[in-house]
Amino acid sequence: MPFRLLVLFGLLCALLPLHHGAPGPDGTAPDPAHYRERVKAMFYHAYDSYLENAFPYDELRPLTCDGHDTWGSFSLTLIDALDTLLILGNVSEFQRVVEVLQDNVDFDIDVNASVFETNIRVVGGLLSAHLLSKKAGVEVEAGWPCSGPLLRMAEEAARKLLPAFQTPTGMPYGTVNLLHGVNPGETPVTCTAGIGTFIVEFATLSSLTGDPVFEDVARVALMRLWESRSEIGLVGNHIDVLTGKWVAQDSGIGAGVDSYFEYLVKGAILLQDKKLMAMFLEYNKAIRNYTRFDDWYLWVQMYKGTVSMPVFQSLEAYWPGLQSLIGDIDNAMRTFLNYYTVWKQFGGLPEFYNIPQGYTVEKREGYPLRPELIESAMYLYRATGDPTLLELGRDAVESIEKISKVECGFATIKDLRDHKLDNRMESFFLAETVKYLYLLFDPTNFIHNNGSAFDAVMTPYGECILGAGGYIFNTEAHPIDPAALHCCQSLKEEQWEVEDLMREFYSLKRNRSRFQKKTVSSGPWQPPARPGTSSSENQDEARGKRPSRQKVPLLSCPSQPFTSKLALLGQVFLDSS
Repeated sequence: MPFRLLVLFGLLCALLPLHHGAPGPDGTAPDPAHYRERVKAMFYHAYDSYLENAFPYDELRPLTCDGHDTWGSFSLTLIDALDTLLILGNVSEFQRVVEVLQDNVDFDIDVNASVFETNIRVVGGLLSAHLLSKKAGVEVEAGWPCSGPLLRMAEEAARKLLPAFQTPTGMPYGTVNLLHGVNPGETPVTCTAGIGTFIVEFATLSSLTGDPVFEDVARVALMRLWESRSEIGLVGNHIDVLTGKWVAQDSGIGAGVDSYFEYLVKGAILLQDKKLMAMFLEYNKAIRNYTRFDDWYLWVQMYKGTVSMPVFQSLEAYWPGLQSLIGDIDNAMRTFLNYYTVWKQFGGLPEFYNIPQGYTVEKREGYPLRPELIESAMYLYRATGDPTLLELGRDAVESIEKISKVECGFATIKDLRDHKLDNRMESFFLAETVKYLYLLFDPTNFIHNNGSAFDAVMTPYGECILGAGGYIFNTEAHPIDPAALHCCQSLKEEQWEVEDLMREFYSLKRNRSRFQKKTVSSGPWQPPARPGTSSSENQDEARGKRPSRQKVPLLSCPSQPFTSKLALLGQVFLDSS
């Protein structure tokens, strides 16, 4: 059967049972209250198993009921689960864990850590918990949210990552030693997502601490990727951060690339940055022109646009959620229904799915309880209210409980064909999968606030509004309150005032010199460029003009964001399979 007809047939089969308002297995639509309680029970079964059997290790091994370190020995599952506790309403446990983390987590350790994973899980998790502390009843210190123990921990962790960005291109290495910096023999090959997934956390950190270095390095890395795109507007999968040459030239929206596109959109919304959104929209045109086929997205050669792999990866299931954030609801729903068809075929999403053959790919048959399709369902349900999206949530709860629940938590599904299990429960199960499921079934959660309620907080820089909604989830589903970025800004205003005085002083001095007919060999003093501004913007400031402030939001987000992981990392495209 020709490829196009096969894909169309598969899409038709997907749509037939999923008409608007389709009933559940018992003839009724899923009951949100019932599944909300089921999801909460799932969380505590996994969370309690981690505390009893694995803490202080990073992750739980559910088949052997013990723990192991995976990403750096941070008690990672505890950090990742912290804001989920508050979303589920457990204020007392949130408060307890904040104390535990302060007493037990140490970043001065001789460990080689993933720069990407440490940022999204540790820095992102600590920043989110810091900003949610007051809502959780934690007694915050004077100056919050511009100071606090969790913020200092996030800053310490982020500073451990900065040596990775010291490359000729400004694009970071993939791994850094937390005690010694980048190892001399470290590979310079980094995946695209590992370069472009920092602006949400690092810009938040710069805004709260007043130190521009974090946002600066994140923006440079984003721009280097943008400048490295091919003539047809695509980026590859892996690049050499020393030379800027593409090592893996497969282009798509999935593993190795995914959260780069995510952070262009989320960074644009968080920072009200038109340039970041314009970059994504340009990419979106190229993606639709070269990789989209009947609402599936294939992998293509980045310079030629020819198909290199006609596969769907489970990590790509974030894409409908991202489409919803830019208002492309119709295309998002069509793509979501394609992906939902795969879920219904296997009871989960295999890591790789061969689209023409309609089946799994060898050695990629597993489902490590990833959140991406559930995340997209949550976003789309907020945008449309279509009950089909609740059906996906119902199916996810039933599948995960039936297949992967064991005595000590929930185990990765090693093979969706025979439901064999693997001895791992990744921290994103509590950070993302359970969280997005709960939010799908909890329409009145504070995360969904439409701005009708908020908190007014006094800071050393004036009154600050927090908790009004519009939370931006990082790619590990840690919510960031965008209003917080404006709570600690007066330091920058004071810096501009000093710069104005310096300009005036040097201008008077220069005019006096001219009056005295002395030769001036150089122009007037200009302050160094502020991170995130163009040279023309800095020239405007040097002329005494203020950078324009947006009175009306440039962008809006109906709900929040989504996710992705790089558990496959280099093996996705670099091995023979």
